[in-house]
Amino acid sequence: MGHVVLVLVETVNDCLYLLEDQGYELILAPTPASRAEAIARHGGRIDAVLTRGPLGLRADEIAALPLLQIICVIGAGYEEVDLQAASNRGIKVTNGAGANASCVADHAMALLLSVVRGIPQADASVRRSEWNKVRQPSLTGKRLGLIGLGAVGQAIAKRAALGFDMSVSYYTRQPRPDSPYTYKANVRELASAVDFLVLATPGGADTRHLVDAEVLDALGPDGYLINIARGSVVDTQALISALTSGQIAGAGLDVFDGEPLVPDALKTLANVVMTPHVAGQSPEAAHDTVQKVLDNLQAFFTGQPLLTPLHLPAPR
Repeated sequence: MGHVVLVLVETVNDCLYLLEDQGYELILAPTPASRAEAIARHGGRIDAVLTRGPLGLRADEIAALPLLQIICVIGAGYEEVDLQAASNRGIKVTNGAGANASCVADHAMALLLSVVRGIPQADASVRRSEWNKVRQPSLTGKRLGLIGLGAVGQAIAKRAALGFDMSVSYYTRQPRPDSPYTYKANVRELASAVDFLVLATPGGADTRHLVDAEVLDALGPDGYLINIARGSVVDTQALISALTSGQIAGAGLDVFDGEPLVPDALKTLANVVMTPHVAGQSPEAAHDTVQKVLDNLQAFFTGQPLLTPLHLPAPR
C-alpha cells in the first residue's frame, strides 16, 4: 500500500511531482476549509503531513489522523506544529533547514540594499520624471549583526563578509566555537555594536518580541533592521514607534506579526521596504525544499536515519 501525504502548503505545487513520481498519493488542502474537509474525509488514510511553520499542525488534527507517522515542515521554522502532541504519539517531525537558505540570504541582502540605498524611492522619483540625487549610506565596510546563525544566518554572513567587506557579529543561545564571526552575549549588546541588525532566528514563544524597544534604541538612529525570520520576533508597535520617531533609520521587512495583515502605520512610512513573505521563494528553492521532504520521507519509510529531524519534548 502506498503512502498518503496531506499537503497543507500552497507555495511548492509545481514541484510536488517529485513526491508523486515516487508513488506518494497527495491530498492537497491549502485553505482552512479544504484542510478541515481533507482531515474529516481522509484522516484514516493519511500517514504523513507536509506543512510549514505558520500553518503548523494542531493537537486536535494530529488526534484525527490515527495512522500519522511523520510531519515534514518546509523551511526552518516549525512554530505552529504541536511538538508535544507529536511526541506523545511517537510521530517524527522534520524541517527543511538549509533547503532555501541561499534564496533567503539573497532576499535579506536585497532588502538591506533597497532600504539603505533608497532604491524604491529613487525608482519612484524617476518614474515621476524627477531627478533627485539623494546621498544614501554605503554598505561596504559596515558592521552587520545576526540574530541566529543557522544555515540562513551563515549564508547572510558570508555574503556580507565576502561581498561587502563587513564585519559580522552574531547572537545565538550558545556561541558557535567553529564560527569566524564575533559572538555577543545578548541581543541588546549585539544591536549596540552594529549598523545593520538582521533577524534569522526561528519564531515561536522562545523568540517572541526578542527585538523590543530597548533593542531598537540600542540599534540607534543610524541603524537598520532587516527581518526575514518571523514577524513575532519583533515588537511591532515598538518598531513602528522607532521608525516614526527616527529612533532607527529604517527597516526591510519580509514577515509580519499577523500576516497577511500589515499595519497601516507601516505602509505610510518612507523608511520601510516590505515584501509579502517571499524571501524563500524561487524555482530553485521550491525544488530543493520538496526534494528534502522527499529525502526525509524515503529515509523514514525505509528505516533509515532522518536527514533533518527535530528534537521533540519527552512524551507525557
